[in-house]
Amino acid sequence: MFFSAKIIYQWMPSASLVAAGVNKDPMIAPFVRLGVEHIWTGYDHLLFLLALLAVCASFRASVRVISCFTLGHSLTLALATLDWVNLPARLAEPLIAVSIVYVGVENLVRRGAEPRGRGALTFGFGLIHGFGFASVLRELGVGANGSGLALPLFSFNLGVELGQIAIAAVVLPLLWQLRKREWFLRLGVPAISALVALAGLYWLLARTLWA
Repeated sequence: MFFSAKIIYQWMPSASLVAAGVNKDPMIAPFVRLGVEHIWTGYDHLLFLLALLAVCASFRASVRVISCFTLGHSLTLALATLDWVNLPARLAEPLIAVSIVYVGVENLVRRGAEPRGRGALTFGFGLIHGFGFASVLRELGVGANGSGLALPLFSFNLGVELGQIAIAAVVLPLLWQLRKREWFLRLGVPAISALVALAGLYWLLARTLWA
């Protein structure tokens, strides 16, 4: 999060000026890049998606999961940046870790089979992840005093989606090929799910007891 925030300062003459609407140049490209960088370096978000996609047995299921995650985090990203809803980082970050643990453990319990209701679950957890995305823009002062918000918000979210699509374009074909092999279903998916759950547990402890 803080790494991504530093990037935007390197690209902009003054983030506070953009947020206040003083700089009339919309600076779309830097916010798009910030969104891409944030999702590519947001390993907690990526592992959450990996655990979800690892048990998707079809293209349709994968699209549903990605779409539900996109809808969820886009909604809270907008609402939190507008300051219409607020979930402090001290709560949002541990809850993101909880979502990762939950999905990993559910995959293990279901033994790699695609659980029912994953779309709704993904949307719900996506809402929480959106607060994590929003913290990046709020740290930069985007939307302060209700000005200079629309283009940064749209551009940042576009960057997140482009980064997410780029990763999915690489990961999904590989997962689909692997799922054709019995050993991957029997050993690979549980191994991935266990590693994801352990990583989520580590982040949960780091963001609560060790914070």
